[in-house]
Amino acid sequence: MEPSELRPRIESAFADRNLLSDPEVRAAVHETIRLLDTGAIRVATQDAPGKWTTHAWVKQAVLLYFGLSPMQKLPVGPFEFYDKIPLKQDLDKFGVRVVPPGTVRYGAFLEPGAIVMPGYVNIGAYVGAGTMVDTWATVGSCAQIGKDCHLSGGVGIGGVLEPPGAQPVIVEDGCFIGSRAIVVEGMLIEKEAVIGAGVSLTSSTPIIDVTGKEPVEYRGRVPSRSVVVPGMRTKEFPAGSYQIACALIIGQRKESTDRKTSLNAALRDFGVAL
Repeated sequence: MEPSELRPRIESAFADRNLLSDPEVRAAVHETIRLLDTGAIRVATQDAPGKWTTHAWVKQAVLLYFGLSPMQKLPVGPFEFYDKIPLKQDLDKFGVRVVPPGTVRYGAFLEPGAIVMPGYVNIGAYVGAGTMVDTWATVGSCAQIGKDCHLSGGVGIGGVLEPPGAQPVIVEDGCFIGSRAIVVEGMLIEKEAVIGAGVSLTSSTPIIDVTGKEPVEYRGRVPSRSVVVPGMRTKEFPAGSYQIACALIIGQRKESTDRKTSLNAALRDFGVAL
């Protein structure tokens, strides 16, 4: 079935789960996940720099797939898992390197040349060519990671499954995400941005550009080539003044710091050590 045939079946079944008793509807769910696994379709697609469209029906299929999949034992050599979703197969044919005990779930797609250290990539996610998911980094369900990115050790890229129309976390090409950084709630990290270690970015996090005479505040996205570090700002409460977390844009990535540069090298350009 073509995606144009799959979509109405998925949307109808999501509205009325009784339709899952129809073998053709169940087949449509399984075919959608297979297409996700092979990269033929994606949860979100880019229309222009910084502009993305989320395909809610594909996320609906993922949610329906959980309901259709039984719990089962998944033996992997001396290890055993017990889950609804099998592991991704034929990594060699996809040209993807996964270092034990790194895990990629069926329904995720990694372009040739992507590397997963002992990290985790969840169903519906997309990881571009040349990107490294470093040790204990996680790529949540439906997250979209571009080409030539580096998700450093312990990075948490959140999953966004519900509501189906909500934008997933998106990290565009050439980004560097520092160790233990957290990016969740549909955040958009635009092309070639550098996110410092320990930065937490949510849909409500104030992201403040402090490079000019007056601060400029963003929410929900980090502009292209921005260099971002953790920050604090004062907020008044009935009980007094307290510091709350924010993120600071301290400059633009220089042309001399290419996509393969280290985070420390990029931050040294601005006299910041993290």
